[in-house]
This record gives sequence, C-alpha cells and structure tokens, in this order.
Amino acid sequence: MSRVTERRNPASRGIDEKSIHEILEVINAEDAKIAEAIHQQLPGIEKAVERIVSTIKSGGCVYLAGAGSSGRLCVLEAAEIPPTYGLSPDRIKALIAGGVPAIVGSVEAAEDDRVNGGMDIAGLDVGDSDLVIGVAASGSTPYVLGVMEKARELGAFTVGFSCNKDTPLCRLAEIAIEVVVGPEVVSGSTRMKAGSTQKMVLNMMTTTAMIRLGLVYDGWMVGLQATNSKLKERSKRIVAEITGAGDADAGEALRAAGWDVRVAIVLLLTDLSPDEAVEALKSRSLRQIISPGGTG
Repeated sequence: MSRVTERRNPASRGIDEKSIHEILEVINAEDAKIAEAIHQQLPGIEKAVERIVSTIKSGGCVYLAGAGSSGRLCVLEAAEIPPTYGLSPDRIKALIAGGVPAIVGSVEAAEDDRVNGGMDIAGLDVGDSDLVIGVAASGSTPYVLGVMEKARELGAFTVGFSCNKDTPLCRLAEIAIEVVVGPEVVSGSTRMKAGSTQKMVLNMMTTTAMIRLGLVYDGWMVGLQATNSKLKERSKRIVAEITGAGDADAGEALRAAGWDVRVAIVLLLTDLSPDEAVEALKSRSLRQIISPGGTG
C-alpha cells in the first residue's frame, strides 16, 4: 500500500529557506484543501452518523479507538460530549494505545501492539449493540487493527476512518471513511492536515448525532451540563432566548428543573410539572413538546 500521508509534499521544497510568513502561507494553503476532501466523503460520514444515533438510541456504546495523535483526538472527542450535550459518559468512550500515559506523553511503541488492541476492546464487554470507530491516519496502525478485528469478532458494528485510500483499517470496517488530504508539509507529520481532518470529522459526526438525538434546539446546546458559574449563565441565556422569559424567570425555572435546560424550557412553555417534563423528554424531542399542540 502506498501511503500518501508518508510522501514528500512538493510545496515543501526549500521550506527551510523561507521566511516565517512564507512558511505560514504554505501551511495555510495546504490546510485549505481539508474541507473539500471531507466533502467528498460525506456519504460515508452520513452512514457513520446514522449508526452513532441508532447505537445510542438502542442503549449501546460508541467506542472511538486510535493511537498517538489519532488516539488523543478520540479521547478529546469523548471527553467533551457529556458537558456539552448532557449525554452520559458511558455512551461514547475512547481507547488510546498505551492508555492514560499516552494522553499526555509519547508512548509510540504501543501503537505497534495489535494483540493489546484486541485485549483492550475485549475488556470493555463490547457486543452486538455497540459501535466501534477505528481512527488512524495511515489506516494501518496495528493497535487499531487489533481493536477492529476483535470488535467484529464480538459482533460490534465497525467504522474505519483513515486519510489514505484502500487501507487495511477500512477493509476491516463495514463503513469506510477515507479522507485523503495529501502529503503533509512536514512529511509524515500526520498531526498536521490529517490530525485537523480527524478533529473536523469527529466533530461533525458527534455534533450531528447529538442534534439528531434532540440535544440541540435551533443551534442552542440545550443538553449542556451547568456545572460552573459560566455555564449557569449560559443556561439562563439559552432558556431566556428560546422562551422569551426574563433572566429572573429563566433562573427560577432552571432551579426548579435542577439546572436541566430542556426541562426548564418545558416548564416555561407548557403546563407540565418537572417530573412530567423529564418523562416527556424521554420519548419526544424538545421541539415536539413545545410546539403548538405538542403536550397533547
């Protein structure tokens, strides 16, 4: 397999002789290619999002698995979902080769351990209700391949996401996402374009899934967890904007709702009690409940 991510980029010729401004221009021009490359893979990304949504709705778990920079991006994605959208931390989880030490430091040899990849995913009680998304710029990282092989053996649905074409990773997966952004400005430094691509696609997939799960309303993050002063103020603004209530009424509704933004909105726009609002949100979206006639 010829890996484009390892090739030399013609735009980098003589780059060590260029000025700071010229180097930045080269990097910026290469980064500008990312969005179009992602656009070409939207059909596969869409299928992956459909799987994320159906997995979470059916009570399964979504696992994001990677090594090195790819693994750190998986960890970041999984960590940011609960506070942003209020989704339980046990619904989207991350695996990184080398474990916790690899999040803040380099444990590069861990990515070569195919067997350990299989052991790590097997230790999480993965089954046919779960989804495993393997992320590797090269598409051939042994640790990630081990995760995917064991995941399939255990009955989980699999998605492969790489930045090369026709990779072992994507051949192992039921859905393949291959966003080819070309050689890096620094050859083989896949934390650059490939890393940016991975971050963007992971953001797209999880954000779209959260929207489809009813945790976003008109662009507002109505599932956020108000765990500090800043987020409590944001919660008040969201409730006030959506309902037209004043700050005082928005704050009172949030306190009655236990700082659950969606429940507070339902309290202000319907005759439901807090318990009834919580129950209604289990089966209907916020929009369905607060639309005219939504409370039945």
